[in-house]
Amino acid sequence: MLDHARRRAEEAGREVALSIGDAQRLEFPDASFDTVVCTFSLCAIPDDRVAVGEMKRVLRPGGRLLLADHVVSTSWPARVVQRLLEVVTIPVGGENFRRRPIKHVRAAGFSIEQHDRFKLGIVERLVARKPAA
Repeated sequence: MLDHARRRAEEAGREVALSIGDAQRLEFPDASFDTVVCTFSLCAIPDDRVAVGEMKRVLRPGGRLLLADHVVSTSWPARVVQRLLEVVTIPVGGENFRRRPIKHVRAAGFSIEQHDRFKLGIVERLVARKPAA
């Protein structure tokens, strides 16, 4: 993925710094970023609560958090399928389909500015803002 991102950045004439890291221990100073984007990753991070805390830590006051992820469905038949899938996906690849990162985002003190769910409620997107002070 980094090679792909590097090529795309070169094609676009953009200078970027790319690195591999641990979302549960980000190697950036506090308040380093205006925006943090996390797409379809929290479902595979062992402790999604800690990862959200790290996102908050590296965001500047008033910074935005953009999330999109797989979550527990709003449809009970889909929830049953998700639970059955997790019997295999969690032990094999650490993939969770029934988490709700929005709970951690709210608990961390972010204000939710936009929120929606689609695809039987299986996909959730949100924009949240870190408190200004």
